[in-house]
Amino acid sequence: MIANNKNKKQQVNTIVIVGGGNAGWLTAGRIAAKHKTGVKVILVESPNIAPIGVGEGTWPTMRSTLIALGISETEFIRHCNVTFKQGAKFAKWVDGSNADFYYHPLVLPQGFTQGDIASYWIEKNRMAMQKNSNGQSDSFSQQVCYQEAICELGLGPKTIRTPEYDAIANYAYHLDSAKFTSFLQQHCTEKLGVTHILDDVLDVNAAENGDIASVATANNGNIFGDLFVDCSGFKSLLLGKHFNIGFKSCSDVLFIDTALAVQVPYDNDQQDIASHTISTAQEAGWIWDIGLQQRRGVGYVYSSRHSSEARAIEQLANYLNQDANSLQIKKIPIVSGHRQKFWHKNCVAVGLSAGFLEPLEASALVLVEMSAEMISSQLPATRSSMDIVAKRFNETFLYRWQKIIDFLKLHYILSKRTDNAFWTDNRKIESIPESLQELLELWQFRPPADCDFTSNNEVFPAASYQYILYGMGFEKMHQPSPHLLDNWDFAERQFEKNKQMIMQASKLPNHRQLIDSIKQFGLSNL
Repeated sequence: MIANNKNKKQQVNTIVIVGGGNAGWLTAGRIAAKHKTGVKVILVESPNIAPIGVGEGTWPTMRSTLIALGISETEFIRHCNVTFKQGAKFAKWVDGSNADFYYHPLVLPQGFTQGDIASYWIEKNRMAMQKNSNGQSDSFSQQVCYQEAICELGLGPKTIRTPEYDAIANYAYHLDSAKFTSFLQQHCTEKLGVTHILDDVLDVNAAENGDIASVATANNGNIFGDLFVDCSGFKSLLLGKHFNIGFKSCSDVLFIDTALAVQVPYDNDQQDIASHTISTAQEAGWIWDIGLQQRRGVGYVYSSRHSSEARAIEQLANYLNQDANSLQIKKIPIVSGHRQKFWHKNCVAVGLSAGFLEPLEASALVLVEMSAEMISSQLPATRSSMDIVAKRFNETFLYRWQKIIDFLKLHYILSKRTDNAFWTDNRKIESIPESLQELLELWQFRPPADCDFTSNNEVFPAASYQYILYGMGFEKMHQPSPHLLDNWDFAERQFEKNKQMIMQASKLPNHRQLIDSIKQFGLSNL
């Protein structure tokens, strides 16, 4: 069906979002909160698609997103089964032993903005191992960051007296994805004026210039708009199906292609809740373990090229210490990769319609947040300016996706596991992006630094690379230049300060007790 051609100078007044979920509602909320007048936001979603409802991890950026939407942190915690997340614990990724674990915390290394103490730690670690007969010393994150200690003690990142969204230790959240979607829907429709239409999209109507003029629905006819946001999930009804924008697979780099998810109740309502994501490596992938208020969200993501489904279920059951036949497993296919571009004509994809990668570092929701924020802040005033915004959006997110792929791959190539071809295949040079190979060559002589990342669109800071590299033993390949060790006084002050902060942080409340107190009394709004 062909509609009338649009005037290139026509103002962008109506935004139509196709698809709900977290991607749809976060995008709707961001736009509606930013553009309170002059812009109408319509969200159309099918009433026949049930949410997955897994436990999901976020980044600290979610705090800024919720603030921008005008959401109370207390109410968010109460209604979305929310707990605090202070980073990720990676177990059995290096050699598979029970003592094998490291942390990627959310707090920067001590003094990171004033100077880099990574090289000093490497040298200090080397000297300690020479003196220590068993060849062991404190981990990188333990010596440079107090957050590992907080997590190991089962403590929260703040107290009940800490105001909403403020932190003693930097934090993100774990949440129930389905409940979060429902919470956002209510907030966006009741507080931000988003128009919600429950209906199935049957067709896409094109304008003479190739734009989308409207979407045809089963019960509400044609819904017209100036900008269309594709949040239709893996179906990608607009960008993929209608515009036929190609999909760029990265299965040659990241091998994970299947997830088996389960919900696990606590033994009792006083059981401790981990304040970090637990990622435990297996033969052909890894198991995530996310503690929510009433249950845990657990899942095994694996490569079907390296494991059968029966073997994967067996490993998941062993991890949970349960009979495999008793598990109610939801199988989720994973197609790793992204669209060749994300904004075409007057359509932009957000969420699964743009792409998906394994949930190793909670990149899915943060990409939604970043996309929604950029669309909102740079919303084109007219159709003629839209192509300029689209070009910048595509450049930004193509870069971000590639950097995330590099960062996820980094976790695999440093492993020494040999129990399955999954791990040895991950270390083959042909599966490692050239951009990552170049960085690893540089990092043999100095730690990752901000100068290695020249874009202002970085997703992971240099500190994140340090936590992964030195958590997995890369320091043994390190040959520091002398000039990197020219200020030991500064470094020793940071190491000592970290010890003091660990002692202070030990006074933080138990994580479950903090969540229970917030639910009962609420956080301060001061």
